[in-house]
Amino acid sequence: MKTKTFDAVKAMREIRDKISRKYARMTPEEEIADLRKMLPRIPRKKQETS
Repeated sequence: MKTKTFDAVKAMREIRDKISRKYARMTPEEEIADLRKMLPRIPRKKQETS
C-alpha cells in the first residue's frame, strides 16, 4: 500500500488561514488594491455612470 505524501486538505487550510490573517489587517480598499496588484490580467468591469 502506498503512503500519502501530500495532504491537500491540510495545505488548503494553511493557505486559507495565511490569506485570512493577511487581509484581517487591511481595509477593504487595501484588499482591493492588493488583489489588483496580484491579478493584473483580470479585466476590470466598467462602471456605469447614472
